[in-house]
Amino acid sequence: MRQYLLSIYQPDSDTPPPPEFLEPIMREVEAVRAEMKSAGAWVFSAGLHAPSTATVVRGKGDETLTTDGPYIEGKEHLGGFTIIQAPDLDAALEWGRKLAGATTLPIEVRPLRDGSCG
Repeated sequence: MRQYLLSIYQPDSDTPPPPEFLEPIMREVEAVRAEMKSAGAWVFSAGLHAPSTATVVRGKGDETLTTDGPYIEGKEHLGGFTIIQAPDLDAALEWGRKLAGATTLPIEVRPLRDGSCG
């Protein structure tokens, strides 16, 4: 089976959503995750800290440059991800639909390359 990255994009905001908004969403996300595990599709998932906690590392010749903050400034940022395995893109997209429904956020579905990078 091929593996897919389900990227969760959320709006940039300095204040986290209130618990009464976030808790029902997290219950839905956990239900989708349990369904993925039961179906043998779930491989790994994680949420990310705010973009302000990011450090970008750039190599330029023999030098390495680090800068604080996200690589790209935007109205949305990568808030979390799930790696799944699915027999084909249609099956992966169905998991993406379920995750989008649970999170109420856009989900990007992208296949992982087989084998090594390159």
